[in-house]
This record gives sequence, C-alpha cells and structure tokens, in this order.
Amino acid sequence: MNIRDAKQEIKNTLRAYHRRDSAGRCLFPAVRQRPILLMGPPGIGKTAILEQAAAEAGVGLVSYTMTHHTRQSAIGLPHIESRTFQGREFQVTEYTLSEIVASVYACMERTGQQEGILFIDEINCVSETLAPTMLQFLQNKTFGSHKIPDGWLIVAAGNPPGYNRSVREFDVVTLDRVREIDIEADLAVWMDYARQKRVHGAILSYLTIHEDQFYQVRQTPAGASFVTARGWEDLSELLQGYEALGLPVTEAQVGQYLRNEDTARGFAGYYRLYRKYGEAYGIPELLDGTAADLSEQAALARSGSFDERFTVVNLVLDSLNGWFFRARQSDRAVSALHGALSAFRLFLRDREDCECLEAFLQGRRDALRVKETAGLLTQEALADETWVLERLETYRLELLAGHVRDKEAGFSRLKTLFQQEVDSRAGLVEAVRGRLDRAFSFLAEAFGDGQEMILFVSALTRGDAAMDFISLHGCDAYLQYSGKLLYREREAELQEACRAALEEGGR
Repeated sequence: MNIRDAKQEIKNTLRAYHRRDSAGRCLFPAVRQRPILLMGPPGIGKTAILEQAAAEAGVGLVSYTMTHHTRQSAIGLPHIESRTFQGREFQVTEYTLSEIVASVYACMERTGQQEGILFIDEINCVSETLAPTMLQFLQNKTFGSHKIPDGWLIVAAGNPPGYNRSVREFDVVTLDRVREIDIEADLAVWMDYARQKRVHGAILSYLTIHEDQFYQVRQTPAGASFVTARGWEDLSELLQGYEALGLPVTEAQVGQYLRNEDTARGFAGYYRLYRKYGEAYGIPELLDGTAADLSEQAALARSGSFDERFTVVNLVLDSLNGWFFRARQSDRAVSALHGALSAFRLFLRDREDCECLEAFLQGRRDALRVKETAGLLTQEALADETWVLERLETYRLELLAGHVRDKEAGFSRLKTLFQQEVDSRAGLVEAVRGRLDRAFSFLAEAFGDGQEMILFVSALTRGDAAMDFISLHGCDAYLQYSGKLLYREREAELQEACRAALEEGGR
C-alpha cells in the first residue's frame, strides 16, 4: 500500500472506531479495536501521514519514538502501597502513571479533544527490557497497569528487518491482535504530496526524469547507501533557504541528504543546470510578458536536449505554481476577512460606536492564542487568521485617524477598505491568468502538442493549487490541450483493445 492510501485507511478506521449510537455509546466494541501497525522502509513519511490524518480528522495526536524510552518511562515508577486481603495487610508494588499515558491525558486537557491517535514509532526496535511491555501494549492497549483512554486509536510503526539490525520480530499472538499495513515507496504519490508542500522545482524536475533514484536503501562494503523521501524533502528546504540568502549549494551539501554517491553527484550536476537554464531562459520575464523575444526563446528550447526540454517545462511549472499558491492564499485570506467583518457586524449591533472594534480584535487574538497553544490550527489557518488580524488592526487605526466613531459610517468605511482587498485579489487573478496563458503560448510555440506539452498539462492536472485556480477562473488553453491528451489516451486504449482482439482471433 502507498502512503496516501495508508493515511486514508487510518482516517477510515477513526470513523469506524468512533461510531456511536443516539445515546453516545460506542458501536465498535473496544476489545475489537485493533491497533494499526505500519511496516515500511525508513523515510517514506509514516510519521507525516499521522500528523496529516489527525489534523484532517480533527482529533488529538500524541507521538513517541520508543527507542528514546526506558521501561520506567513507559510503565511508570514503582512505589509501595498497603493493601488488605482477607483481613490481613500486605505491602504491594504499584506504579505511577505512565509518562506516555499521562501525555495522552495532557493532550485531552490541552486541546479539549477526547478522541485522538497515540502514535508509537520504531516499536520493533526497543531494548530487551522494554520488549515485553510493547507486546503487552499492542495486545491489551495498556502500559503496565494503565489503560489508554477510550476513543484513542493506537498506531505503531516499525521498519522491516532488512533496514535495521535492532529489529525484533513479533510473535503470532501479537500479530493476531493488530492490523498490519505494509507501506511501500511510491514516487507518483510522493510527487503529488511534494507539489502541495512546494518542494523545490529542481527536485520535482529531476525525479520526473530519474524515477529510479527516488528511493534506494542498500548495504555496501563502505556502509549504508540510501536515498529517502525524507532526504529529498529536507534537501528542498536547504535549497530554498540557501537561494534566499544567495549562498552556493555544493555536491558535498547535497550528499548530506542524498546518501548515495551517484545520486548526489547526479542531482548536484542537474541542480547547477537547472539554475543555469532558469537564468538563460528568463522564465519569470517570459511569463509576465516583459521578455524581449518569445520566438527566440521557444526556438532555443525546441533545439535543446531531452533533459533541457523537460527542465524548461518544469521551470515554467515551478514559476506558475508559486503564483497559483499566492492566488489560493489570497482567496482564503479575503474569504476569512469577509467572515470576520460579518462577525463584527453582529458584534456591533449592541454597541454604541465602532470603537468597539478594538474589543472585537482582542477577543479574536485571545481565541487565536488558545487555539494555537492547543494545536488546533493548521499552518494555513494560522496564517489566514494572523493576516486577518493585521488587516483589521490597520482598519482600526484608519478609523481612529479619520475620527470615525459612528457605527454606520464606520462600517461603511470598513466595507470600502474591504473592497480594496477584493480589487487587489482580482488584480492578482488577472496576473496569474496572463502568466498561464503566456506559458501555454510559449510551450506551444516551442514544442507543439508533443510530450513536453503532455508533461505540462498532466502536472497542472495533478496540482491542487493549479486546478483550484483553473476551476475557479478558467483557462481555454488548458481545456484545449487536456482534451487532446484525453483523446490520445482513449485512442491508445482502443488500439490496445484492437490488438488484443486480433491476437485472440488468430489463435
């Protein structure tokens, strides 16, 4: 199973386990709520999908890596208590609350979420003294004598023996009490994720051409040689950070993330070409309409090597994607601001004048602080609300500067200020549409409707931000070329069916 399907399975499991009747009783017997055991190679995103699944399902998340824990931190510290049995007093050993179970209760208290995911990573790499505790945890959902609260899904993850010499095999008794999901590296799925996360365009371009270098783990006489999805994503952050600072990126630095000599050398060389082509073609100028001669650049791209042509397409995509994300962010932010102003309109009803905007703002700031502390906001939601608060504070200061106190006059002024945001958003949309149209014109002149155009259209189709923009604001060229692509695919399917029929008839 790929990582995307595994995330969906976790979300489906949460829904199934948390089904309740009209009286609030759980319909899925607790004893049948098996923990999920994710088994797969390192660095493919097992931890990331748990964070995404919890956020998308709106539940809490507590994560632990078991190689960092001892038996005492897992089950608690022993202490002596007095107990009376059949009239006699005995000294018995009790345990303090497990650190892990305590973290679950702390998460419930902090976030107000009574349901969630307890994620235990590297569960099959624990020490010999902790191994029995982990088996008991998977079998009985307890650490020592302390039970995991109801409503919390247990998800554990581990690496197969081929990737870690410290791995311990689970026995049949344990495996018969869990749902094991085997996860494999899948470049197509990761590329969709990478586009959403705005992974550096050079990485997306390189992996489009060199699919076999996406994930590699093997032992060599010199030690482990590996390239993982985590390595590519972390390298992307380095590239973007260094570029912002104007710092050079060396092959040695690439090799710190891609721990395979051939892949590190290959990508480092390609990255230099990517940067070189970006400067030579002047993609930003081509897309914003300030390039001197579109035909000259198109002819240069048409005469380039296979790698150069594909790199040019990906440079165009990379530049466009930045604008698609800006447009989507603007759409979200303006919508959030509209909602905040509607809420202020209601808040204003029982107030004497529009100076109450300060109290309204303070209430939203306090609410944001609580949600942020509780971990209830995605990065996008946090950015949107922060922007809304900044705009409202600017509006408040403008009302003060204009000595506007009257409710109706004040809100009328706010509507005028909001319309400026709407107009700015409309200007951004037109700027993005112009760039998209010019991208199609350039690629059509350079490559016609060849494989480069197919790559471009396919990448747009798979990009969430791109499709959000096109579905909202349209693009005739996209409809034209995607229609041709669909026709070609159907034609190929029909030809394949005809060949199969002829072969069958010849037997």
